[in-house]
Amino acid sequence: MYRPVGQAELDLIRGSQFREFPPRLPEQPIFYPVLTEEYATQIARDWNTKDERSGFVGYVLRFQVRAEFLAQYEVHVVGSAGHREYWIPAGELPEFNANIVGEVETVSEFHGGEVRSKSPL
Repeated sequence: MYRPVGQAELDLIRGSQFREFPPRLPEQPIFYPVLTEEYATQIARDWNTKDERSGFVGYVLRFQVRAEFLAQYEVHVVGSAGHREYWIPAGELPEFNANIVGEVETVSEFHGGEVRSKSPL
């Protein structure tokens, strides 16, 4: 799975030793992990780098979650067929975090249109 994030969220994830995602803000009732690196890259590159709250930077994170946990959620397609994501209610994020296998890793980062990739796309 993948998650596009801005600088503040990455800093919080780093603070957890790359083991969990931070609680959602009150105006963020859903946590949206995505299924493909391409989709996460599109968000990080095209949205996060233009967003002040993201610090005008976007990161693509990769992580694994136990399949038995994810089985209770549907995959949602938003926009095009390649835009597939889970909708995890904010209150269930602690359980989601408990089902992350290993560490969350940074795959690539974007700064105002510049990419620093750690793996080929």
